[in-house]
Amino acid sequence: MRKTIVPALLCLLVSAAAFAQPDRWQQRVKYRMDVRMDVSANRITGKQQLEYTNNSPDTLFRVFYHLYWNAFQPGSMMDVRSRELGKLVLVDSKGKLKNDWDERVKDRISKLKPDEIGYQKVLSLRCNGRQQTYRTEETILVVDLDQPVLPKSSVTFDLEFEAQVPVQIRRSGRMNKEGVDFSIAQWYPKMCEYDYEGWHPTPYIAREFYGVWGDFDVNITLDKKYVVAGTGYLQNPEQIGYGYEAKGTKVVRPAGNTLTWRFIAPNVHDFVWAADPDYKHIKKEVDGFTAHFFYLENDTTRTTWPQLAEMIPNAYAYIKKHFGPYPYKQYSFIQGGDGGMEYPMATLILGNGKLFGLYGVAIHEWMHSWYQGMLGTNESLYPWMDEGFTTFAEDNTIGNTIDSLKGRWPMESAYRGYFGLVKGGFEEPMSTHSDHYSTNYGYGQSAYSKGAVFLEQLGYVIGASVRDAGLLRYYRDWRFRHPNPKDFIRVMEKESGLQLDWYLQYMMNSTKHIDYGLDSIYNENGRGVIRLRRIGEFPMPIDLMVEYADGRKELHYIPLTLMFGNKLQEDTSIKRVVHDGWKWTHPTYTVTLDVPLGRVKSIEIDPSRRMADIDRRNNKAVGE
Repeated sequence: MRKTIVPALLCLLVSAAAFAQPDRWQQRVKYRMDVRMDVSANRITGKQQLEYTNNSPDTLFRVFYHLYWNAFQPGSMMDVRSRELGKLVLVDSKGKLKNDWDERVKDRISKLKPDEIGYQKVLSLRCNGRQQTYRTEETILVVDLDQPVLPKSSVTFDLEFEAQVPVQIRRSGRMNKEGVDFSIAQWYPKMCEYDYEGWHPTPYIAREFYGVWGDFDVNITLDKKYVVAGTGYLQNPEQIGYGYEAKGTKVVRPAGNTLTWRFIAPNVHDFVWAADPDYKHIKKEVDGFTAHFFYLENDTTRTTWPQLAEMIPNAYAYIKKHFGPYPYKQYSFIQGGDGGMEYPMATLILGNGKLFGLYGVAIHEWMHSWYQGMLGTNESLYPWMDEGFTTFAEDNTIGNTIDSLKGRWPMESAYRGYFGLVKGGFEEPMSTHSDHYSTNYGYGQSAYSKGAVFLEQLGYVIGASVRDAGLLRYYRDWRFRHPNPKDFIRVMEKESGLQLDWYLQYMMNSTKHIDYGLDSIYNENGRGVIRLRRIGEFPMPIDLMVEYADGRKELHYIPLTLMFGNKLQEDTSIKRVVHDGWKWTHPTYTVTLDVPLGRVKSIEIDPSRRMADIDRRNNKAVGE
């Protein structure tokens, strides 16, 4: 029996999170897989043993597995959905017409030949040694158990399966457009998540994932000439080599044409790998873990990937300070896939682009290790809590680690994307299930852009420093616990001392918009009077900046009564005047100054521009 050593920090994180939220139980999995890949036939055969622990208070009479690769067949749900959405024609940001399908998928699945499709076939399935009855419903395997899994008990499933690697279309597949032989993602029968809301057997249509945390012990056997990269810690580097071995170690490979790669991965919810005979492998030690880089060397990558490796330590210093430490002992940046896709301890990214583009996608996918990997929100239900938060973290990390970008507002692109969504009329509530958005465009801008705006604007509501402290608290309290939106907003309420349920309600469950304006400005009894108007239906607290002719600035802060409190002063160099709260039922609010308007140079609502006001043309007035 091979010993599995879990890093001390990871154990500490798991135990601390369990202590912080004792009422949120988690199911547990322990996979042992032995798989063999026939690279000439593009086939994988394997045996899987899964120890499944039911920590719920419920008795389970059936279980479900994901069979993702069955989506890559003509007529599948993914195929038809892509082609149906492609019938809708939109106008892009440059004014050109475009079909609303995923450019990577389009109608390509419908054209696959039998030797090009993907499939996963379960050949046998036993529970505690007894054969089970099961059926395949495209990308979901339904198992009706002969004996239920009782609360607080464990069972062992033994499964044999066969899979064909599809032509690379979406995330997984063979021979991607940059020439990587195999991107093996979502490749094994994977137990669906069961949580306090029940089972989540979500068909694979296009979007994101939700998984059970556990331990993986995976043996992969394939042609000896291939270099393998992926999740986990390689256990036999002295037999493998290819850059995994410690410096000075003599590599002794076994006889024969194949090699068996032995990986273990503790406390992760998935396992990905990729393989190519021409992978170049370099490593970089980074503050307690090793970053691995696997890429196909050409005139571009020969310089960009080594430069990327040198940029990671500086990026991690910022990430660790603002979002919490990375708990595993390795992370792999792997050229592969169809763009950028996150998995535990690894990502598949296209790698032939320019350095800053490569850096951007690398940081984005790595930040998923926090919001998808450790926090693990149900992305099908709340994709914005992963993609949006990751976008926020990516933009801030890049903006604060690239010298040429420092001093610029990192979130400008996210706000521009959100405003475009509103203007285009394709906005749907962020509570929409990720697969059920009416347009791909609406999903993308809601999950990524509006999700990032959610966090940046929250900094406007409660103060950026308080929000940042809340993000670290969220990390500490909810990692490895599958938090939902209410869990997140409660963290921010505790950190700020303010009521924020209204903010979550308006941002997530509605498409109401923020629009404030300067209604009228006049003198009364020798004093300047400013009347503000709430034009949109989304109420907000207001920062009103008044600049006087002598150069003084004064910030007039008007809290929203729904907050039952005030945010702390963010800029102590500017005098702040706190007013009574603005009731959301009242369309106007009046501020009276101590001086006549003749001594006022300018008046502006939200000078930081963090409030997502859809029409800022009426937000500022300049004195004569």
